[in-house]
Amino acid sequence: MSPESNIVILTGAGISAESGLETFRASDGLWNDHRVEDVCTPEALARDPALVHRFYDARRGALDDVRPNAAHEALARLDAAWPGELLIVSQNVDDLHERAGARRVLHMHGELRSALCARCGTRTPWDGPMPPGATCPACAAPTLRPDIVFFGEIPYDMARIEAALSRADLFVSIGTSGAVYPAAGFVRMAAATGARTLELNLEASEGSNWFHECRHGPASALVPAWVESMLAAA
Repeated sequence: MSPESNIVILTGAGISAESGLETFRASDGLWNDHRVEDVCTPEALARDPALVHRFYDARRGALDDVRPNAAHEALARLDAAWPGELLIVSQNVDDLHERAGARRVLHMHGELRSALCARCGTRTPWDGPMPPGATCPACAAPTLRPDIVFFGEIPYDMARIEAALSRADLFVSIGTSGAVYPAAGFVRMAAATGARTLELNLEASEGSNWFHECRHGPASALVPAWVESMLAAA
């Protein structure tokens, strides 16, 4: 087995952009003339739930028009074949990793095709529009919301992520900006416990200087090549 037997992979918007999925934040920071912050906070949900639900309904509906690309498929092959520990930590809220066949996936920012009960915390698979006041199947409260980590909320499963980083022999960041915390700090957390760190990104990120190695180009080209090299060495 490769000496880099325990792998943590962080994926960001860049890996899904090649499938035709728009990045979460438009280039001008607006969605239908609304600031993204005005539709992605707990305060926005309380102030105008219909607007917030329309925003996420649109994001959810867009999933029907996209498919996993070569980078997602390569990571699914690695997931299926890798004999050591492996965790794909996605900052994305789409389901393209799973549709490609990956199983060892954690969505730290939530998932579009999931509903969260604001009262009891139950998560429910969800597809199609989610009207304000949708009823929780567990507690019957009309308090379902998108299962998304809003600005100002704590990302999911941080203890599990930090534990995986502490055991990692290799940390790989794919398609991320290096600007959004806490994910932007994962490279330093992994390196602090001895992991080798690799960035695969279209261009240099804000965190490129923290990595031992950086490779720049499209994820659909870089990721399959890297996966094949890892599986050949396993």
